[in-house]
This record gives sequence, C-alpha cells and structure tokens, in this order.
Amino acid sequence: MNPVGLHHYLVVSVLLFSLGLIGVIIRRNVLVIYMSLELMLNAANLALVAFSRFNQNLDGQVMVFFIITVAASEVAVGLALIVALYRRRQTTHVEDLTTMKL
Repeated sequence: MNPVGLHHYLVVSVLLFSLGLIGVIIRRNVLVIYMSLELMLNAANLALVAFSRFNQNLDGQVMVFFIITVAASEVAVGLALIVALYRRRQTTHVEDLTTMKL
C-alpha cells in the first residue's frame, strides 16, 4: 500500500487553486468570484500545511492560522460590499461595480 505523500497534497492543492482561478476568470457574478478567491486561499493553506507537516516544522501551520484570521475579516468586508452592490443595483454582476462610484 502506497502512503499519501507530499506530492499528493500538492496535486490536490494545485487542482483546487486552478479551479478557483478558472472561477475568477470565467464567472461574472461577484459572489461566485468571491467564493473562487476563497477556494484559492484554501488551496494555498493546504500547501502550507502539507509542507509544514512533511518538514516537521510548525511555521507553516502558524502562518495558516494567521491567514485564516485575516480571511475572516475579508469575508466580513467582502460580503458587506456584495450586499451594498445588491441593494443599490439589484444585481451582483462585476460590470455593475463601476456604478458604485460617487
């Protein structure tokens, strides 16, 4: 039986990051783009934890902890912007973000 190695985790991380990048590039809905960005962030977190685990060092896991705390504040600000856009224009398309200027 072949144990799960660093290569396996990195492949999953690259696949998740690629899926998120495709979502950011292709989609026009702000909420879907936002979820794709979060998927990319979690892919990077997975890679950091995998490197940390296989190098027997906790630095990567500590960095992931700080990334998650920053992502929590990012969620609050991002969702507030999406709600403001929807209340003003009744849509969440990227093209309507330019209408938010004063």
